[in-house]
Amino acid sequence: MNGFKLLAFTHKTANLKSIGELHIDDTKQQTRLGHLKQALSISELLFLSTCNRVEFLFCCTQEITERFLGEFIQQAYPHFTAEEVHDLTNNCQLYEGEAALRHLLEVASSIDSLVIGEREIITQVRTAYEKSNAMKLTGDFLRLVIKRAIETAKQVYTDTQIAHRPVSIVSLAYRKLKDLNVKLDARFVIIGAGQTNQLMAKFLKKHGFTNFVVFNRTLSNAQKLAEELGGRALPLKEITEYKGGFDVILTCTASAEHIIDSNTYAALKSGEKGKKTIIDLSIPNDIAPEVIAENNPHYIDITALQTMASENMKERHKELEACHAIIEENISTFRSVLKERKVEIAMSLIPQKVKEIHETALNTVFAKDVEKMDTETREIVEKILSYVEKKYISVPMKMAKEILIEN
Repeated sequence: MNGFKLLAFTHKTANLKSIGELHIDDTKQQTRLGHLKQALSISELLFLSTCNRVEFLFCCTQEITERFLGEFIQQAYPHFTAEEVHDLTNNCQLYEGEAALRHLLEVASSIDSLVIGEREIITQVRTAYEKSNAMKLTGDFLRLVIKRAIETAKQVYTDTQIAHRPVSIVSLAYRKLKDLNVKLDARFVIIGAGQTNQLMAKFLKKHGFTNFVVFNRTLSNAQKLAEELGGRALPLKEITEYKGGFDVILTCTASAEHIIDSNTYAALKSGEKGKKTIIDLSIPNDIAPEVIAENNPHYIDITALQTMASENMKERHKELEACHAIIEENISTFRSVLKERKVEIAMSLIPQKVKEIHETALNTVFAKDVEKMDTETREIVEKILSYVEKKYISVPMKMAKEILIEN
């Protein structure tokens, strides 16, 4: 396992913008990574890129020096300046052998993630392997490593509570909404078309909600979101003229002042008397305090959600000890898997050699004796030899595995 290396650029050592610049476009990966592998005599290579990490998993016999790292980065990013390469060399994380395996298992299990317990990383690891394998960059060792990483992650998610409590604002807001038993045909007025509202709106659509009106200062952005949702788009300046009523207001803007005051809220209600729901994900809030005081709606605000997210994150952190125990157990298991695989590779020629002995015995050594046999006797001899051949192949391989693992 000593030849296994892992070079990581993550949120722990770099800002997200810098990490984004390390992403290699899918259309360029085959050429760039293939050249990197050949130039540095790397036997296997895997490229993993997410929003908060870029990592290279590779196998080689060379000693990893500062010079090697510089050449590695320069080959991977030929357009980078010498100064940029130097900075990256000093700000990367290098793992070797079991330390590299441990880091990968922690990544796949999401305990090294920016948000601990987010399951998306396991899919990203699997996809990264499939891409690198399709480009013929990986080999038998990385196949076994990724298989173990995915199995470990599944065990972590199944046997611990690491991912059970939601910590994203969108997930928490939706759960609150679900607790209110809001009907699927509820009328949503969405104010703002930024990333948070985009995520929340897509979440709503995914779960069956269908009635959306999107208001935004820039109409084109509202139109884009409305098109994805199958709803309507209107400029924010016309919000007081809207007469369609609503059941739920979802708002998240960058405004420094309240978007919805008492007058605007009354206009949006259009005379309706039923109890309404407001989801305010803005900092500062888009909804003026008097609106809540005067109308007593179901109110879901960002401050309460952030408090809940913080508490849930603390609960997730309590699971880390159990997660690490599972990872160490899987590292131990992988040692045995690797030993077995080495035996299989070392003994892979045995079946062919035994088959050659079989054929030589029938066609050369005992050819004259075989010719004197009748058809039935010949078939019996062939069956006996075939049986002995199979047993001779399987028994020593099994014994060799047991001996090697015991040692």
